[in-house]
Amino acid sequence: MAVPAVRPVYYSAMKAGGKETEVKLALGRTAPVRLWLRRQGFRLIRPRSFESNLILDTSRRRLRRRGYLLRLRSMNGRHWLALKGPSAASERYKVRTEWETELADAEAGRRVLAGLGFEPVFRYEKFRTVYTGRGRWRGGEVMLDETPVGNYLELEGGRRWIRLVARALGANPDDFITKSYAGLYADWCRRRGRLATHMVFGRRLSP
Repeated sequence: MAVPAVRPVYYSAMKAGGKETEVKLALGRTAPVRLWLRRQGFRLIRPRSFESNLILDTSRRRLRRRGYLLRLRSMNGRHWLALKGPSAASERYKVRTEWETELADAEAGRRVLAGLGFEPVFRYEKFRTVYTGRGRWRGGEVMLDETPVGNYLELEGGRRWIRLVARALGANPDDFITKSYAGLYADWCRRRGRLATHMVFGRRLSP
C-alpha cells in the first residue's frame, strides 16, 4: 500500500444505536497523510488529542464471548462510555452497532460498572486526530491514530465512501484491517515474542 508519496467527534449526549462501518489502514509517517487531507479539503474537527481507553468485561469475559465490547474513553478531562454490539458478517469491513454517552462523573460510572460485575481487562492509548470529509469527500470521517504499535488511519462511513477515500490514498480492499486495537496489539506482541499486557506508551507520552 502506498499512502501519498510514502508509506468520532465529541459526544455531549447519547449517541443513538446505529450501524457503524469502518476499516483501518496501516501507515508509516503521518505528516504526508495530514498534508494530503488538508489539500483535499478535509476539515479538522478534533486536533491531535491523547486518549486513554479502558475495555471492561466480567471475570468470565461474558461480553467478549457474546461479541460485545464495553469501553470507557477519557480525553481532555472528559469521559465517554460506549457499548458495541457483535460485528456483522463482512469480509472487508467492520460493521457493528454502537451506543455511546458522555459521563458527568467518570469515577461514579466506574463504581456503578464495578457493582454490576464489570472490571478493567485491557487498556490502550493513542493520539487521535479527526477529520470530516467535505465536497467530493462528504459522507464520512477520517481518524488518524498514533499508537504504541504503529500509526493507523481509520475510515468510517459508507462502504462506497470508504473505498473512494482508500483508493485515493493508494490502498485497496486487500489492505483493509478490521481487527480491534486489542487484536492488533496481540499480533504485535506475538510477532516479537512478548507477553501481551496493555497497549500504552512509556513515561514519554508523545510517540
